[in-house]
Amino acid sequence: MRIEKDLLGELELEDDVYYGIQTERACQNFAVSGRTIAEYPYLIKCMAYIKKAAAMSNYHVDALKAEEKHAICRAADEIINGKMENQFPVDIYQAGGGISVNMNINEVIANRANELLTGHKGYDSIHPNQHVNMSQSTNDVLPSAMKMACFLYLEDLLKSLNKMEDILKEKTKEFHYIVKIARTCLQDAVPITLGQQFSSYLSFITRQIKEMKSLQKECLSIVIGATAVGTGIGTVPGYTEKIYEYLQEVSHLPVVKEENFFDGLQNADIYLKISGALKGLSTGLSKMASDLRLLSSGPRAGLAEIHLPSVQPGSSIMPGKINPCIPEMMIQVCFDVYGNDQTITFAVDRGELELNIWEPIILKNIFDSFTILTKAISLFTDKCLEGIQANEAVCLKNAENSLSLSVVLSSLFGYELANQIVLEAYEKNITIKEGAINKGLLSKKEADEYLNPVNLTDPVKILQILNKKRMGERLATSYHPC
Repeated sequence: MRIEKDLLGELELEDDVYYGIQTERACQNFAVSGRTIAEYPYLIKCMAYIKKAAAMSNYHVDALKAEEKHAICRAADEIINGKMENQFPVDIYQAGGGISVNMNINEVIANRANELLTGHKGYDSIHPNQHVNMSQSTNDVLPSAMKMACFLYLEDLLKSLNKMEDILKEKTKEFHYIVKIARTCLQDAVPITLGQQFSSYLSFITRQIKEMKSLQKECLSIVIGATAVGTGIGTVPGYTEKIYEYLQEVSHLPVVKEENFFDGLQNADIYLKISGALKGLSTGLSKMASDLRLLSSGPRAGLAEIHLPSVQPGSSIMPGKINPCIPEMMIQVCFDVYGNDQTITFAVDRGELELNIWEPIILKNIFDSFTILTKAISLFTDKCLEGIQANEAVCLKNAENSLSLSVVLSSLFGYELANQIVLEAYEKNITIKEGAINKGLLSKKEADEYLNPVNLTDPVKILQILNKKRMGERLATSYHPC
């Protein structure tokens, strides 16, 4: 055991831990969730990037000795490389401002750096506040690390979305010629192709990818050098100008200085934009997953227009029942993202005066949304989208039997006459095509062409067909033999 002191007295710490008394007090005070900041390795890594770059900058302006800089950098590198992942026990829920996060990092680096220099833990050579936290404040370190971490989380999310985009491209092409009935208000509408339906999902994902890439750029504008309230008080002259250069070097991220430090510390609306984008993405994913549940419903008493891959039995009592469990998982993840977004909204709203102190709850919820969405999208793509098969016969039958084919008759002969055909077809349980032929509106050859669901999915083709019919009628009525 070793003993550390602070303003409140002494505490005993296990010999094998690298964190110190402030971390231990945080563990005692905030043991709420059983979840710790170690669950967010990108945050820990970005904090370590900042500590390393700060040491390099402070050395550059002659505020740190060479051996102090080297020891801090080596300790930070160990954190960056994941060698200290069990040294961050602070609960996610903690005092506002996140000072426990910053001090946990500072203490681990200080004890390890001291060990590298002297062979033992302690602060006689490297102190967590005096050396590791030099020219910094929790108030500029944590929000900067959060934005950098968001960049990395977005990078992972984009990989999942890119894979989904590729699969949706394949499915859109594969289903290009499969005709089915569209539905509005869950009722039969006019024909489309299954490929056209999937092209909507594809277009949505492509648009989301573009949005996420745009947000990534905003995550690179940070507030390092602002220190406590934006004035830069406590920094060594020349430090702020140099740290951005070093931070780019160690993190390989093109970070830049926020235009207005006071704005950057007080307002956290960037997280609303990011969370809002994740919520927007979730709405489309949930809608897609819901559509797939409907389209695959059955197999004998539902729509059954597509088959989803079977991944597990769907009932403890009904043998052979298979549920659309991957889309259902995806939908539940989206619900969770909506809840996270609400929490982030409250936290951003509650910024006070010179600082938003609610960053711990912001980072918890936004990083959770990133994590579950990224994993769920990958599973949804691999275990569902990639293996979807079309039930072509059912799709075509539904399209041919739809009463909404009457829209062609309405275009050619007027709404009232087309409505009569619909009512008769419904009462006699016949198709619109049969009704039009029985009424003498179309010959069988014309009906086969004009009411062919395949033709009706092509806007250009259907316009050509209708124009040809109208032109023929005008010629017939204007012809007067001598």
